Amino acid sequence: MADLVLVTGAAGFVGSAVARAALERGYRVRLLVRAGSPRRNLAGLDAEVAVADMRDQPAVERALDGARYLLHVAADYRLWSRTPGDIVGNNVTGTAAVMRAALATAVERVVYTSSVATLRVAPSTVAAAEDAPVAPDAAIGAYKRSKVLAERLVERMAAEEDLPAVIVNPSTPVGPRDVRPTPTGRIIVEAARGRMPAFVETGLNVVGVDDVARGHLLALERGRVGERYILGGDNLMLHQLLAEIAALCGRRAPRIRLPVTPLLPLAHLAQAAARLSGREPLLTVDGLRMSRNRMFFSSDKAQRELGYRPAPHAAAVQAALAWFGQAGYLGRRRPG
Repeated sequence: MADLVLVTGAAGFVGSAVARAALERGYRVRLLVRAGSPRRNLAGLDAEVAVADMRDQPAVERALDGARYLLHVAADYRLWSRTPGDIVGNNVTGTAAVMRAALATAVERVVYTSSVATLRVAPSTVAAAEDAPVAPDAAIGAYKRSKVLAERLVERMAAEEDLPAVIVNPSTPVGPRDVRPTPTGRIIVEAARGRMPAFVETGLNVVGVDDVARGHLLALERGRVGERYILGGDNLMLHQLLAEIAALCGRRAPRIRLPVTPLLPLAHLAQAAARLSGREPLLTVDGLRMSRNRMFFSSDKAQRELGYRPAPHAAAVQAALAWFGQAGYLGRRRPG
């Protein structure tokens, strides 16, 4: 029998891609999903399904029964919430419960999905690497702070409790099956619909979600316990990404560059409206604060030690647009 791997967060954007990559690699796969999670991304997967909340350690232990490996992908990925403490609680408490379950069931190897949000960037064009961790009190917003705290927790458990964990730090994945969609997916959708006539001068690292997923399996098989590996792609400016999307959609690229500071009052208004509607705003205060830096990253370590080889980001952007179009996100009606 092939080795069994448990994938948490398997109904999500990155988690479902990781599950597919594990199946393609020949593993038996068990998918951990919450009771209320939409299962659209699980359709057609030849895998078991275990229903549990990642914060419920006994339930996670039951889901790990018979599993040799654990890929902990689940996370609360929101840049805004009416109750930001929920983001910190979900990501830190959930990670602690899953790692405790991994120790209790003696899995051989854990891959923990962190984020480049845990790494320090600068306003310059220098690409950050794994040796530049950010302090929790310097992290912008609840999501980044939660990922920093959770990553430090995994590092401590690996060093002090022999947790056999390898950490991966994806940058900005794009591609198909972004159901919610993610904050970056929302940018792609809004740009494709011609609703982003202006931009702020910031940079980001864009990578295909399927490349990130394959990077998880490389980390499982080749990564060193206690080490972190950036799983990134191409560094580019936001206006470059928007121009690429516009060209693919037959639209004019946005030409208006906006300074960050005057947008802050608008972000506060957008968040106030979101508190009433419950819908995450496209413009957030934390997002604007992050945009002051160019979020460029280097995947040299993953390429050198894991054999990670991401494809150019353009193919992933095209795949994302094709999927959003087929799924109805680019028309007048949005999926429910």
